[in-house]
Amino acid sequence: MNSVRLRLPLLRELDAQLRPDVLCLQETKCPDDLFPHEGIRELGFEHVVARGMKGYNGVAILSRIPFTHRGNDPDWCMKGDCRHVGVTLDAPGGPIDLHDFYVPAGGDIPDRELNVKFGHKLDFIAEATAWFAAQGEAKRSILVGDLNIAPLEHDVWSHKQLVKIVSHTPIEVEALTQWQKAANWVDALRHFVPADQKMYTWWSYRAKDWEAADRGRRLDHIWVSPDLKGKLVRQQILKPARGWTPASDHVPVLIELAL
Repeated sequence: MNSVRLRLPLLRELDAQLRPDVLCLQETKCPDDLFPHEGIRELGFEHVVARGMKGYNGVAILSRIPFTHRGNDPDWCMKGDCRHVGVTLDAPGGPIDLHDFYVPAGGDIPDRELNVKFGHKLDFIAEATAWFAAQGEAKRSILVGDLNIAPLEHDVWSHKQLVKIVSHTPIEVEALTQWQKAANWVDALRHFVPADQKMYTWWSYRAKDWEAADRGRRLDHIWVSPDLKGKLVRQQILKPARGWTPASDHVPVLIELAL
């Protein structure tokens, strides 16, 4: 989202096009006392929880479905840096736990000894992996977010050229894979799109013409617990949103469940 207050008009456009029951945001860059609750409620999202800070990070869940805030989830790496918020949705068929994550990007150098940001990223994922593993297989749960890793060969425009670039290095891919395995999460986007097909959710600001170059990465993910796999109806990646003004380098990702 890259600043929720600046892009509130884009939220209106997003809502008009997708009409989601639940909308999860990352990188809101907004302290809780300045979060635009009024503008969001005007869109019909009566249930809102936000964890934010000035200028950096921040996550929020906006919902038309009532929920309870999961207030006792961990403070990953004990940094208080607003990278996760969880709720329990009052969903048809029974409650659903929803986790919204913004994983550290990891800087530019894929070496924890030379780059503390990369070490933080790996430690964050390791903690999340251990915590979810301790809960056992996920049940009626969804995990979404900017996980800042493109794990599969066709989740990037060139596996060969990006395999040593942060977000697609083997150590990151292995870490994300272990996190997914920890609770037996199902990759909801790849449920619909085979692994041998290209799929991106992010295009760099550095490209002069992002659409023509189409050098993307799939950094944004939606995972569902095995008991929800059979409820998956469709997925959508709203690629045209990359061209909205002011642009985000990420685009909205949606799944539909028949509950």
